[in-house]
Amino acid sequence: MHSIIRSFLIALAMILSTPVYAGEVSRAVFTIGIDNREPVLNVSSISSESYTSISFFTELNDLDGQNITHQWTFNDKVMFEKAFAVKGARWRVWTSKTLIPSWTGLWTVNVLDDDRSILSSSSFEYQ
Repeated sequence: MHSIIRSFLIALAMILSTPVYAGEVSRAVFTIGIDNREPVLNVSSISSESYTSISFFTELNDLDGQNITHQWTFNDKVMFEKAFAVKGARWRVWTSKTLIPSWTGLWTVNVLDDDRSILSSSSFEYQ
């Protein structure tokens, strides 16, 4: 009986000591521009003949005090990372990437938390 209670208390202590984030990524979009801290136009693909850069915008809710990272990947290789300190209950951030025509294909941006767990993942096609 004592071992069952001890096991229960250890499990409870582990659960209570693990940080629980109630926050979320409420918006995650690719855009060709940012105006007044908002995406200008949501896109899922862009032409290498027309555009040489793209931005990734996220709106974060209830992640105050956390560090969030935008991780840009192409062909399973991390091409760029940028970390942000979230300083409010609603926080909007974006990163931009300059692209060269030979980088056509599927790009993905992962939104990572402090533990490098993926909170959100979005992709776009660079054609």
